[in-house]
Amino acid sequence: MNSDPLLYPLRHTDVARQSDSLWNWAQNARVGKQHQLHRPENEAALQQLLARHSGKARVLGSRLAPGRMLSVAEDDLLLDLSALSGLLHSDEETATFGGGTPLKTVYNILTDMNRMLASSPGVIAIQTLAGAMATGTHGQGLQQSSLADEALRIRMVLADGSVREFNRGEAEFSAALVSLGALGIITAVTLRTQPFRLFTCHKNAVSDANLEQDLLRWNRDYALSKAWWFIDDNLMHVWNAHEATPEEQARWHKNGKAVVEHDHKGDSRLNNTLDQTLAHMHRDTQIHGKGGKQFRTVTRFRDFTDVTGDIYQLFCRGIAVPQINVEIGVALDRTPAVIGKIKRWYAENRPHMHYPIILRCTGPSAAWLSPAAQQATCFFGFVVYYADDGSLSQEGLHFLTEVEKLLAAEGGRPHWGKYYDPQRYVWREIYSQWDAFRAVRDALDPQRKFSNDYITALFD
Repeated sequence: MNSDPLLYPLRHTDVARQSDSLWNWAQNARVGKQHQLHRPENEAALQQLLARHSGKARVLGSRLAPGRMLSVAEDDLLLDLSALSGLLHSDEETATFGGGTPLKTVYNILTDMNRMLASSPGVIAIQTLAGAMATGTHGQGLQQSSLADEALRIRMVLADGSVREFNRGEAEFSAALVSLGALGIITAVTLRTQPFRLFTCHKNAVSDANLEQDLLRWNRDYALSKAWWFIDDNLMHVWNAHEATPEEQARWHKNGKAVVEHDHKGDSRLNNTLDQTLAHMHRDTQIHGKGGKQFRTVTRFRDFTDVTGDIYQLFCRGIAVPQINVEIGVALDRTPAVIGKIKRWYAENRPHMHYPIILRCTGPSAAWLSPAAQQATCFFGFVVYYADDGSLSQEGLHFLTEVEKLLAAEGGRPHWGKYYDPQRYVWREIYSQWDAFRAVRDALDPQRKFSNDYITALFD
């Protein structure tokens, strides 16, 4: 049952001794060497750097992506855009940020302005704005789609050092929204904003017996919905959120704008399932005791209660822990049938469950290469955490491999910034604008400056 080390690489725990090497955040892939890293002070410096460099260039961002997306050859450039960060301009309805701005900074600035994005946040806020857009990062709720779909204007430095602005409504704008870094380097993004709102999130533990219908109902009836499927116990943990009532909003303000818990005793119905899940995780990761951030991703469900807060307090709750994360988007109208197939497959095979299946749905995306392109989508998420020694549960990885086969056969589209097996997909068949994107890439980067082995295999 040994996993493919190219798909699911082991983590290197001794990278500190390799001072000349640059690694991705999870430390499971070396992406280059220190001397290849450049940090331009501004857009003009970036333009000059690209214009005079004849080799290839990739942006590191927050380094959360798999190494194959980031790595370059010895003569190529790695770019740190952290200097191109912060709020550049704002008005009553828009805000323009540098492409290297961390999402947490974007959210904090908008909150201080009494504004917010229409899109629900991705769970990990250390991502950069440009990186999150380029990989199709999304939240949950059918009334919104990916983060990229909130962009009105994208400013990009091209391979020859020139600057191009893409505006909503233009033919090539949908190519620039989710670009995998293959068209150019995003230096600024203008986002549409809306008035700040508060939400109350109702948390519940329910049977998965009617999940095929329940999932669609939750997403139809609530602005935001997210669920964790503990398939071992035929149990769901569900978060459904609506806009807070005036009374709930008043409680939040009175609480110092901190999250309000509505029942301080909490609901213990999920606790036995959590204990079983934690036992699996402790065994798989060889970590004993109660330490480890990965365990907090489960223990936060213990004695759960309804809460009121802003959208970032409630849903931007990810804990950055080295992991193999697979997420496949399936057309929403196919989702009930897919859930039924997963149930039957699980009943027949009883695979080892390392972590609950995460279910998030979004509305259709205008981005040509978004996994939610042109269709409402349900994203099925799967996680296997690394052990302290850098190893991975082989049983957990076997589950990832088999469930990805099932979802890919249903026309599933993988999240670009996570792990997937490219041999499972025929891109032209699942993306109707695949060749249109390739044509835009041919026009903007004919010399393939923004390519590497991964990008070349995808498009060339």
